[in-house]
Amino acid sequence: MKEFALIFRLKDIADFKPSPEQMQERMNWLAGIAAQNKLVDKGNTLLPVPGSAKTIKADKAVTDGPYTEIKEFISGYIVVKADSIDEAVEMAKANPIFEQVGGSIEVREVLKRD
Repeated sequence: MKEFALIFRLKDIADFKPSPEQMQERMNWLAGIAAQNKLVDKGNTLLPVPGSAKTIKADKAVTDGPYTEIKEFISGYIVVKADSIDEAVEMAKANPIFEQVGGSIEVREVLKRD
């Protein structure tokens, strides 16, 4: 099986105001993935807010970021195991929280080095 990162994005952190019931639905979604032994990393609930992260480049220059050019807020991520990217996409599509608060989920294959 391959590993895929599901990266959760919102247009604005102010958009992220789910109710306790909605959060429970998301936890149930995560539990369902874990019950299939396909949850590799639960990630963070929220990544740092814009302005609280820095990127150091090869020339030692420090910039705000790391996502200064992205107009959406990255609210979190998980890593799952799946046979294909299509299977990972189906897992992402089942996440109930984005039906309620909007946003998007990016699915990326995690490349492993031997």
